[in-house]
Amino acid sequence: MHKITLIPGDGIGPEVIDSCVRVIEATGLKIEFEQVDAGAKTVKEKGTPLPDTVLDSIKKNKVALKGPITTPVASGFRSVNVALRKALDLYANLRPARSFEGIESRYENIDIVVVRENTEGLYAGIERYIKEDKTEGETIRRITKKASERIARFAFEYARKENRKKVTAVHKANIMKVTGGIFLESARRISREFSEIEFEDRIVDNMCMQLVKKPELYDILLAPNLFGDIISDLCAGLVGGLGIAPSANIGDKLAVFEPVHGSAPKYAGLDKVNPTATILSGVLMLKYLGEKNAANTVENAIKKALKEGKKLTYDLGGNAKTSEFTDYVISKII
Repeated sequence: MHKITLIPGDGIGPEVIDSCVRVIEATGLKIEFEQVDAGAKTVKEKGTPLPDTVLDSIKKNKVALKGPITTPVASGFRSVNVALRKALDLYANLRPARSFEGIESRYENIDIVVVRENTEGLYAGIERYIKEDKTEGETIRRITKKASERIARFAFEYARKENRKKVTAVHKANIMKVTGGIFLESARRISREFSEIEFEDRIVDNMCMQLVKKPELYDILLAPNLFGDIISDLCAGLVGGLGIAPSANIGDKLAVFEPVHGSAPKYAGLDKVNPTATILSGVLMLKYLGEKNAANTVENAIKKALKEGKKLTYDLGGNAKTSEFTDYVISKII
C-alpha cells in the first residue's frame, strides 16, 4: 500500500482533489492518504501558509498530491508553491500538453511535454529596490551549471524512458549570453550522452511563434524557470486550456503532483469547476509510483468521458457539475 500526503489547498482545491481521490480509489488501488493543510487557511491557525507539518509529511511519505494554493498577500512568502519546491529541492517541473478527442481546439494530435527547471532563474527571488523611494528595482537571474545539467539530464532520461524522440532547449542566449549560455551549453553537453535522442535549440521568442505555427514538430521542451512557466501555459492553450493541464514537481527522492491552474476562489464550493487537470496529475503520480495499470485505467476513463462529451463542465462547453463529471469518469473505469 502506498501512503501519500494529501494537500487539499485553497479555493476550488478541495473539490478537485476530492474528485481525483475518488477516481483513483475507483481503480481498486490501495492508497492511504495523509491529509495536511497549507495555504491561506493555515495562516490564521498556525501563522504561516506552509507549516513544517506539511514538509515533514512529504519528506516521510515521499509523494504528495496537492490542490492549488492561494498565497496570502503581505506574508513572508512570495509564493507558497515556489517555497515548497525550493524547500524540498523539487527541481524538475513536468508539464504535459496533450490533445484529447472531444475537446475543442485549433489544433489536433498535440503531444508536448515541457520540462522546466524549478529552483533558480528569475524565480529565485533575488530582487531589491535600488532607490529609497521604491521607484526602481532589479531582479537577478541566477543560472548555474549544476542545476542546468541536472534538469537537462532529467529531460533526456524522461525522453528515453517514455520513448520520446527529440528534446528542444529553449533559451535567450543571444541576449543573456552568460546565464543563457550556461543553460544552453549544459543542455548540449548532456545531449551527447543520449545519441539516440535528437537535440536542437530555439530562442524563446521564436519558440513561441513556432509553437503557434507548427506545434506538431515539437516533443520535449527543456527550459529555464520563467520561460518554462510561460511556454507551458502557451502549450496548454494549444490543447484546450489549463483545465486539462497537469503537472509534477520532481526531485531525486520526493515528488509533488498538482494541476497547473490556480485556486479560483470565486468558484469555491459551487461544484462547477473542471477536475480533469487534477485527475491527470493523479495519473502522473500513479506512473511515478510504478502503478502503470491504474494510471492507464484512469487515463483511458478520462479519454472516454471527454470524447463522448455527455458530462462536460462549463469550460469545456457543457453544464455538468464537478461531481457529475467525476461520477461519469468513474463509470468509465473498467
